Amino acid sequence: MTTPPVNTILTTSLRWGGLFALGLAIVAGTVGFLVAGLPGLWGGLLGAGLAFLFLGLTAASILLGQRLTADDPGSPLFFGVVLGAWLVKLIVFFIFMFWLRGQDWLDPWVFFLSVIAAVLGSLIVYVLAFQRSRMPYVDVALPGDDQKED
Repeated sequence: MTTPPVNTILTTSLRWGGLFALGLAIVAGTVGFLVAGLPGLWGGLLGAGLAFLFLGLTAASILLGQRLTADDPGSPLFFGVVLGAWLVKLIVFFIFMFWLRGQDWLDPWVFFLSVIAAVLGSLIVYVLAFQRSRMPYVDVALPGDDQKED
């Protein structure tokens, strides 16, 4: 059995997203440390960590939705799982924002800018993973396919 194309897109986006989050953690942490000291370092690292966490939650929700609906993307359960994960991400984001708002160990501007860079970078990762994937439009049996199974 072959891997469904969506799984290929998700694994590619997770791989590239992990590399992007690692690069963002290095750049944002370094710039944050140079600009604001240790609180800037923590702001950059936390912003990059949230980027990878949210990217992983998106991919995991789509994979879970596929598994629960037997690859029927038109199923309401599929959309419920994906929308539920989006709602969880939104709630976690607001909890982090309210909790981190008054922390002395975190520079809010470095954190804010790293989160913005993480969101934009994640969108670019998703688009590139989708564009560079090779997804068949139709599944057609070609002459000689039955001979390959022997």
